[in-house]
Amino acid sequence: MKELTHYIDGQHVKGTSGRYTDVFNPATGEVQARCPLASPEEMAQAVAAAQAAQPKWGATNPQRRARVMMEFVRLLNRDMDKLAEALSSEHGKTFPDAKGDVQRGLEVVEYCIGAPQMLKGEFTDSAGPGIDMYSMRQPLGVTAGITPFNFPAMIPMWMFAPALACGNAFILKPSERDPSVPLMLAELMEEAGLPKGLLQVVNGDKVAVDAIIDDPVIQSIGFVGSTPIAEYIYGRGCSNGKRVQCFGGAKNHMIVMPDADMDQAADALIGAGYGAAGERCMAISVAVPVGDETADRLVEKLVPRIENLKVGPWTAGDDVDYGPLVTGEARRRVLGLVESGISQGAQLVVDGRDFKLQGYEDGFFVGPHLFDHVTPDMDIYRQEIFGPVLSTVRAGSYEEALRLAMDHEMGNGTAIFTRDGDAARDFANRINIGMVGINVPIPVPLAYHTFGGWKKSGFGDLNQHGPDAFKFYTRTKTVTSRWPSGIKEGGEFNFRAMD
Repeated sequence: MKELTHYIDGQHVKGTSGRYTDVFNPATGEVQARCPLASPEEMAQAVAAAQAAQPKWGATNPQRRARVMMEFVRLLNRDMDKLAEALSSEHGKTFPDAKGDVQRGLEVVEYCIGAPQMLKGEFTDSAGPGIDMYSMRQPLGVTAGITPFNFPAMIPMWMFAPALACGNAFILKPSERDPSVPLMLAELMEEAGLPKGLLQVVNGDKVAVDAIIDDPVIQSIGFVGSTPIAEYIYGRGCSNGKRVQCFGGAKNHMIVMPDADMDQAADALIGAGYGAAGERCMAISVAVPVGDETADRLVEKLVPRIENLKVGPWTAGDDVDYGPLVTGEARRRVLGLVESGISQGAQLVVDGRDFKLQGYEDGFFVGPHLFDHVTPDMDIYRQEIFGPVLSTVRAGSYEEALRLAMDHEMGNGTAIFTRDGDAARDFANRINIGMVGINVPIPVPLAYHTFGGWKKSGFGDLNQHGPDAFKFYTRTKTVTSRWPSGIKEGGEFNFRAMD
């Protein structure tokens, strides 16, 4: 049995709390490792090491910090397959999907190479008589991130790369379900030249989370996960005077207009609804065809595509469409929601409940499901399923479809498929959702834009990556400077007004 560690002050450290959780192989259902769950004392040790290391790093010029990011990118490309294999073995993602997880994190690291440009301040010459004013962006100090299981490479890099590029130290509390890749990333960062103590990985559960929230040294917290926990961390973190950004759940709608290319829309829904077994916060879980004729055509296109999906372990090759869910508990929850959909009157068009994979009967696999005639009062509509389940909600008109997406409490992502530019433009302008796709099913912005949802999908006023990241991980200091010329007689007690 493999026993995992924390990574504190540049070395792997065994857990001392005596508490552990199991890390599964999702394809077989077998326990493959034990992950230590940190005590408050272990978290305090990591914070102390980060606090000691940060001042020197914060005083290092941004160009030198950027060079560390440049080398980290090289190492990520060198070890891409190794990282993807470790990720797939603990999460269950297909190998290409795992490489995509690493790649989307790598792209944010590439953006952070531009830290010298992003950290430039502003200067005003002669703001008053002999007075200059300038602003500086300075690091916060010790920062922290709490990341989810579904992207164990990408989201940690979305947080720690800009935090470190800005001159901070960073405490990462990854998901205890698949913690190996975050530990590997910390090793690679130090191989790239990051001084020891600046990137700590502390595994844990709510005990570790509360220790982060309440530690007075930690200045900011980033979180991605469920909405209830996002609300908890945001409220308690802000009340402790920290800068906090929290991203919660999602229920992403894809509106399909009558004029849409139905083959294109169906293909998009297959990838967006069933990729990564639906364990994505940007997954499309609700298709909203406008009009019964559109709905009938769409369902007709979807059924054979869904029935031909290949489900299997990542070791089965690159043609596997999706793998198992991350844990048995996740599998039971998804199947429970499927049963609720049936009992509440939805029509189960594709039934994956009896799916079994020969040789992997104990794995956490769930077959693909498709519901039709779903209504907004059903649990499968209201809740984030986080599994390979697509719901079809029929709308009588474009306005009804728009209201469905706008009235849902989640506001992470949405999409519209249409050939009508006016409808697309109207949709993009009116929708109250943070990320919008037009004929794009998963509208995840590239690294130089920002990522973030609205409503109960996002808490805080700054998004992840892009320019917002450099604002989030720095404070602005404004300096008013006056250098008198010559010898002045006496003192001045008033700030003279500008001429």
